[in-house]
Amino acid sequence: MTPPGGTSLAVRDAALVAGTGILVMAPLAVFANFGVLENLVTEGDAARTAQDIRGSEALFRFGAVALFLVAVLDVVVAWALRAFFQPVHEAIATLAAWFRLAYAAVLLVAVTQLVGALSPAKGARSLGAYSADQRDAEAVMRVDAFHDIWDAGLIFFGVHLLLLGLLAFRSGYVPRVLGVLLALAGLGYLVDSLGAFLSSGYSAEVSVFTGVGELVLMIWLLIRGRNIGSRPTARGFRTWRSR
Repeated sequence: MTPPGGTSLAVRDAALVAGTGILVMAPLAVFANFGVLENLVTEGDAARTAQDIRGSEALFRFGAVALFLVAVLDVVVAWALRAFFQPVHEAIATLAAWFRLAYAAVLLVAVTQLVGALSPAKGARSLGAYSADQRDAEAVMRVDAFHDIWDAGLIFFGVHLLLLGLLAFRSGYVPRVLGVLLALAGLGYLVDSLGAFLSSGYSAEVSVFTGVGELVLMIWLLIRGRNIGSRPTARGFRTWRSR
């Protein structure tokens, strides 16, 4: 299964860039979420959270930098995936890339909230008129704002994965099951994000179970993506593109 001859080399290069980008961002995101935020933020306890941030300021800063790098890598991956799926349908591939770029932009805004949590947590002089409890509450509000903004951004990411799933399913050079997994991952993010908006008590985490799609995509891109162009063109590729 392969795109038409002249495009196969560009598609293989894009597969390598996209797969590598996802591979690098995955541990960065895990570190920031589970190594930093999960360890330093105690839900419902502003004083404890502010104290832990003060006591692990360097770790907190590294977590923010890791998320910043994730956003930058999202831009690279968005470009690479557009190039990878462009032979399938250029307009849809471009739209998918724009949705991922929108997600990256929202993530950057969210990261600024994390950075903004440092000053109140440290009791900065500019906040001297506030009591210690008020400063602690401000720090936690910033962290909460980070999560709220990021959750909103995941709506863009969910749509991005849905479009990738469509492209993969109809490509002829990506396994159709991978397209299904990507679409399910996108739906999971959409359900979680919209659920959080529609109900303050929403606690389900559908994406935990459906989010495997992008991980499988990364593995496939790195292992099989470099072989694109080595087999005959799949039936249906030219037919769908010409519609």
